[in-house]
Amino acid sequence: MPTGEIKKNIKTAENKEAWYVIYTAPKAEKQVQQRLTEQGVEAFLPLHLSPRKWSDRVKLVEMPLFPSYLFVYTRRTALYDLVRIPGIARIIYFEGQPAVVRPREISAIRQFLEYANGKACRIELDDEVRVAVGPLKDSGGKVIKIGKKYAILLLDKLGLQAQVALDAVVKK
Repeated sequence: MPTGEIKKNIKTAENKEAWYVIYTAPKAEKQVQQRLTEQGVEAFLPLHLSPRKWSDRVKLVEMPLFPSYLFVYTRRTALYDLVRIPGIARIIYFEGQPAVVRPREISAIRQFLEYANGKACRIELDDEVRVAVGPLKDSGGKVIKIGKKYAILLLDKLGLQAQVALDAVVKK
């Protein structure tokens, strides 16, 4: 391929719009998305409902699916100007180039959020569960007690009870 043709392809890639990934300051994702939208830039911040506990109540709060990450749909040449927006820390790179996310991956994230909307992964007493991580990985058992951050499981095959972190247990 002649050198002139390579330069032409690079220029075409720079002017083509694509989904890029930016990294924001901690807990600034929503503000950055609002600032980008005000400037006419399409920004996608995947949010999910997560229970947050206060001393007097538990409330469902919209939290970023990928903390501190935001997807923007723009041209590469315009991408570098976005770093000036307050709250944007940097552009994410992959192999020396700004990381590009394929549209089908953005669609997959949107489909997942739509599917998961309102579905809770609550573990309750007598649920059959499997340990997902740690030394008891893939061990199955029955929930016999639930604490704030742990569950006590009756692991029949091993003939013992084990205390396991709630985030390390999944329903069968």
